[in-house]
Amino acid sequence: MLPSRALSDNLDVIAVVDEIPLARDAQGVYRVGGTRVTLDLVVRAFNRGATAEEIVQKFDRLKLPDVYQVIGYYLKHADELAEYFETRAREEQALISSHPGWSPKGLRDRLIARLKPQ
Repeated sequence: MLPSRALSDNLDVIAVVDEIPLARDAQGVYRVGGTRVTLDLVVRAFNRGATAEEIVQKFDRLKLPDVYQVIGYYLKHADELAEYFETRAREEQALISSHPGWSPKGLRDRLIARLKPQ
């Protein structure tokens, strides 16, 4: 049995703080763990139900501890990150709108058409 201590004794602890593996690049995009994988991709996969392990399998450059830390950071700071995600979504839509060939709509048919001899 542990000796009993006053509550104030328990408050004398050292905080352990790890750096969150996120870096903002020159364009203002958050990248995870020193890779080119964006925070958006990790969060989008997580919000679709993927586990950290599944995310690492999909993006093999990522490290499992980094993905767990990033997901935890996202969950803790979702309100603060909301504007960032909205901006990224607008930028994505603008980019797709300016390049209709990149649209996922009809992509399969366009790719199959390329395979057919002319």
